[in-house]
This record gives sequence, structure tokens and C-alpha cells, in this order.
Amino acid sequence: MAKLYFYYASMNAGKSTVLLQASFNYRERGMTTRLFTAAIDDRAGTGIIASRIGLTAEADVFASDTDLYTAIAGADDRAHCVLVDEAQFLTRDQVWQLARVADELGIPVLCYGLRTDFLGNLFPGSQWLLAIADTLTELKAVCDCGRKATMNLRIDEEGRAIVSGEQTEIGGNDRYIALCRRHFTAALAGRHLA
Repeated sequence: MAKLYFYYASMNAGKSTVLLQASFNYRERGMTTRLFTAAIDDRAGTGIIASRIGLTAEADVFASDTDLYTAIAGADDRAHCVLVDEAQFLTRDQVWQLARVADELGIPVLCYGLRTDFLGNLFPGSQWLLAIADTLTELKAVCDCGRKATMNLRIDEEGRAIVSGEQTEIGGNDRYIALCRRHFTAALAGRHLA
């Protein structure tokens, strides 16, 4: 029975790397994969999944109005596995569409994304994946203090915490740092911890 999986983590935990490795494993065994990434994230180019260690792959893009079930079910060459990067940007409906892909088409769906935004709030896609995915797996990142990093802090050019703004602002290490909850809350409050 195919399942809907959600692999979540803070920034810099290797989510895209793990996704690309999973796709490679399927293809190495002669199976096909279908990769999706958010149209809004064009840091590596539109339709490109890129890991920080240099691995890349082309992917189909999804926007908020993309019907993922129809896109997958209507494909001429049915994939053996569907992999979704930047899954935090999925809508509620898209998460349910991906559940249908697993349930009705029998295709495993592996989603990778951030759990929370720069203020500690759930992203919509993550909220619904946490609610209905068959399997939840947390990938680990490390805070500067050595603890597990679970939070994503948005920073300005001087490295100070940004405490307001739109939920989505695309960026990498220049805009975000992964921190443990203790250091995250201290940074938001303007405190420096040793």
C-alpha cells in the first residue's frame, strides 16, 4: 500500500539532498520518479531542486492553483514515486490531492519541507501534512550551540532577528539561520545567549 510521507526539518538539514538521493535510488533500480518543487522558489532557477552540497535535478513546478492529482494521474508515463520539495508551500487541497495519489493511484508520495516559518508558525502545507500524512519523519539540523535546530530565524544584513513580515520570503543562508528553540526565542526577544 502506497503512503504519503512528510520529511520535515529546519533549514540546512539536508531535505533536498535526501529527496534527490531517494529519487536516485528509484531510478537506479529502473523505476521512474516525478519531482515537483514550488514555483515561488527560484533560487536555483525555476523548476530546479538544488541541495547545498551541489546536487541538482529538474522538476515540475507547482503553484497554488496546480491540481497535483490531475497532473500525476494524467501523465503518459506513470511514475513509481512522486517527490515534492518545498512542501511547506502546498495548499490544503494539494496535500489532499497527494493523499489521493497514494490512496487511489498506489504511488508513494514523499514530501520534504519546513515545518515552521521565521516566527514559529506552521506553514499551510506543513500543517496539513502533519495532520494527514501516513509517516512523519524529522530530519535533523544543528544549532550553533550543538542542540537540535528546529526553528528558522529570519535575519537582516547584520544578522539581527527580523520579527515581522510576510510568512514567505525566499532566501538561503543569507536570510535564515537554523536554531534550537532556546536560541530562537532569545533572538526574537533581542537577547543574546552564551
